[in-house]
Amino acid sequence: MAIAGVLVTFAGFLLAAGSVGIAAANGVRLVIVLVGIALCLGGIFGLINPAYQKNALWKR
Repeated sequence: MAIAGVLVTFAGFLLAAGSVGIAAANGVRLVIVLVGIALCLGGIFGLINPAYQKNALWKR
């Protein structure tokens, strides 16, 4: 699950960074960047973090 989280986070980064080539209008770029940031945060907090909390040291 951690690998899927890394892939989702990387896809969000690519979407945010690639917004310059995707759209010409600044408003559209802003929306695309915000979606990319939300995708990154979803990958980090939704997939990577729970995968590492399964084997956390403080849970043993």
